[in-house]
Amino acid sequence: MAQSAVPATEASGITPISAKPLAPWAVFFGILMLVLLYFVGAEQGATALISGEGVHEWVHDGRHLLGFPCH
Repeated sequence: MAQSAVPATEASGITPISAKPLAPWAVFFGILMLVLLYFVGAEQGATALISGEGVHEWVHDGRHLLGFPCH
């Protein structure tokens, strides 16, 4: 018998991932992204939660990169 150049492997089935264990992580990262979006897009505006210019300076370039006006 001739041997094949490709080694024989068993057909492995792909195990589906249930959404139930991923749901808490999806919610956590969704909330985290909304908080980051707030600080980049709205902080130091009419709805400012933190006084001063510190947050504005930290996210200034990100604001322009994402198209948010800030001055």
